[in-house]
Amino acid sequence: MEQPTDLELIERCLNQDQSAWEQIVTRFKRKVFGIAYKFTGRFEEAEDLTQEVFLKVYKALDSYKKEQDFSWWLVSISRNACIDYYRSTKRERRLLSQGLDKIKDFKFDGLSPEGNLEAAERSKALRQSLSALPEDLRTVLILRDLRGLSYKEIADELGLVEGTVKSRIHRGRAELAEKIKGIAAQGV
Repeated sequence: MEQPTDLELIERCLNQDQSAWEQIVTRFKRKVFGIAYKFTGRFEEAEDLTQEVFLKVYKALDSYKKEQDFSWWLVSISRNACIDYYRSTKRERRLLSQGLDKIKDFKFDGLSPEGNLEAAERSKALRQSLSALPEDLRTVLILRDLRGLSYKEIADELGLVEGTVKSRIHRGRAELAEKIKGIAAQGV
């Protein structure tokens, strides 16, 4: 069976044909992922960026001009998304440096000296574990758990979609828990 052309798939997408969109994603996912991976050098970040590119493509599909080569149009959107990603990671680094400073050694009134020592050790373990996380995960955790921002506020601040923010928070918390367990096991 002959495969539909890119233009045929685009026309079908514009007519709300979900299977046509799935074919476009399947056809171009490796290309977009390759661009994102070359840019980020990290598998998970490249996956997130690929997802964002396809979201942008889907939203901009009605602005696609039929005389353009679709593949080049897609590459252009991918490159722009990579540039946006670079800008947002610069913003993340700035926010990150502010966030880690907020974790100070905890002192609690009414705790024994041993209790305060234990709280200080936990604080240190948390700082070490957060510092060991990849920057993208660390940033969303600091914004969510230390600064108390909503998913939407984080997405707006970092220029991401909410789904990416939720995914990073989930992965970040899981990795943070593992790192804290590792530090606790070393201390035993």
